[in-house]
Amino acid sequence: MPDPINSVIDISHHNGNVSLIQAAADGIVGVVHKATQGINFNDPAYATNKQKASDAGLFWGAYHFADGSDSIAQAEHFLNIVQPDDQTLIVLDFEENTQGPSMTLDGAQAFVNHINEKVGRFPGLYGGSFLKSLLGQTLDPVLANCWFWLAQYSNTPTVPRNWPTWTMWQYTDGKAGQAPHTVPGVGACDRDFFNGDLAALKVLWGMATDTSANTTDSTGDAGSTDNAVGAP
Repeated sequence: MPDPINSVIDISHHNGNVSLIQAAADGIVGVVHKATQGINFNDPAYATNKQKASDAGLFWGAYHFADGSDSIAQAEHFLNIVQPDDQTLIVLDFEENTQGPSMTLDGAQAFVNHINEKVGRFPGLYGGSFLKSLLGQTLDPVLANCWFWLAQYSNTPTVPRNWPTWTMWQYTDGKAGQAPHTVPGVGACDRDFFNGDLAALKVLWGMATDTSANTTDSTGDAGSTDNAVGAP
């Protein structure tokens, strides 16, 4: 298998006025942007940065920050704002909500099932210590349909037993974790390894259909094997 590639960032309005053309020139290939949170919040930089990504020739993705409100309503809110096509990477950001109730595992199941019913594919699932504490050593066959995006800022990734491996790994929040922490045009930000080569990243993103691309599939119902988790 090829070494993981360090070509994805995840950002939100908190990153300010970014130059994604500069980021692309430095080797960034894909951007995953916060789109929504709960049932009411829309990220105010989402549309602007989506256009910037398009202008820079970057792959585009969107994530939803989960909270404890109705999961189906959250999924509908996310889809209404994102309007994802086949080449929009979609993700549920499942972490502890420090400003109110957090989504439960049952809620996450309802969310990803609804997304799959509406768009014909399961979203990625982003999680770290909060997800690990809730899952423990149990297997969740619904969430196992989602490719796994690990948030962990130590040097060795630890994956919940529910998945055989990670597909993406947020290894830094721009401060903690191994270097590099910054991207030209963006500054300090969340950076992510992809567990495969560029051809496999294109397949994950819906940009290609070559199933012979070199990647490790993180979907499944079992796997081997906490650390800081950061909001994408």
